Amino acid sequence: MVKKIRNDSIFKKPKSESKKISNFFFKSFTEKTKNENKIFYKFSFVSVIIIFSFFSLPYIVNNLENNFSKNKTVINISKKKFEIALNKNKLNEVGEKSNSENIFDDIEVFSTGEENTNTSRLSASTIEQLFQDTNYSLKKVKKTKLVNIGNSLDHLPKEMKSIENIKKRKNLFIQIVLPLIIEENLKIRLDRKKLFVILNKNNNSKTDVEWLKKKFKQYGVVKNDFSTLKIRMDEIPVSLAIAQSAKETGWGTSRFAQKGNALFGQWTWSGDGIKPAAADDNSKHKVASFKVLKASVKAYQRNLNTHSSYIKFRKERAIQRDNFGKLNSLELVKYLDKYAETGIEYTKILLKIIKQNSLTEFDEVKILPTSKKLKNLI
Repeated sequence: MVKKIRNDSIFKKPKSESKKISNFFFKSFTEKTKNENKIFYKFSFVSVIIIFSFFSLPYIVNNLENNFSKNKTVINISKKKFEIALNKNKLNEVGEKSNSENIFDDIEVFSTGEENTNTSRLSASTIEQLFQDTNYSLKKVKKTKLVNIGNSLDHLPKEMKSIENIKKRKNLFIQIVLPLIIEENLKIRLDRKKLFVILNKNNNSKTDVEWLKKKFKQYGVVKNDFSTLKIRMDEIPVSLAIAQSAKETGWGTSRFAQKGNALFGQWTWSGDGIKPAAADDNSKHKVASFKVLKASVKAYQRNLNTHSSYIKFRKERAIQRDNFGKLNSLELVKYLDKYAETGIEYTKILLKIIKQNSLTEFDEVKILPTSKKLKNLI
């Protein structure tokens, strides 16, 4: 009898193969599931980022504009001259040779030197009462940093010299000239803003071109040089203007101020004006005479902003404007040594007047806006 030997190997083999196949499918399914999960997670992550970006982008852009808009340089890419004009590092006046032929055409200058009575001239007591009625005082101006240009006058009162109280005389003089100076500064400030708006345009309108021609003429700029116009078209610090008018008129008592509304003692060789008493017979110069005080202030600002004697003054002013945004009269006064024959001594006197009378407190004073539109412009 032959004994049958069972070979278990033939039975185990199918079992092993089956397990391998099962493992293979399980592994494949597991890997596939893992891959699908990875794709799902990646897709979800990317989706969240995209959704978050869409929601947060407006806030990010708005934040960047608020933080950096004040510091950015506005450049008109369509005109190279405009780009040069807005380059803060370029502070030299290219057109040093000024065309001074027509720079005073828009100013009521020069009268014959006879006493100007074409508009009403109020007495000192009337002016003082007017200021009281309108609640206009220097103390209030220093506190609020606002002045009403409705208080502007055309002439100084005749009694300035007879006001014995020096402090009272100085206060009255400052009250009269302050709104005039600030109003003319505001006009320059608005012109400067308009200049930068035009420079930022890709295309200039006919009105823009005509306005620029007018300003090139007023500021004596040759060859339509925008860099020079940018430097010249700027304000004169209020404290500096008050100090010079005080020095040149003896706080409103001089003959030139009383008869010719001349607050800054500017000379003219045109034949019109008031001849200085100390001038010899051969001298041809006279002190320019104006119809109203406001014209004198405008002519003074135009003089400092155009004459070749004050190039260093304008350069220092441009540096201060670009670096600090505001002007420092205590530094700028050093560059007015050519305004008078006494040179450096003249600047020292001006500095003393500014400090002794705390005139820098008026540098931040603005016009009391009479409308919302004017308030936005200022």
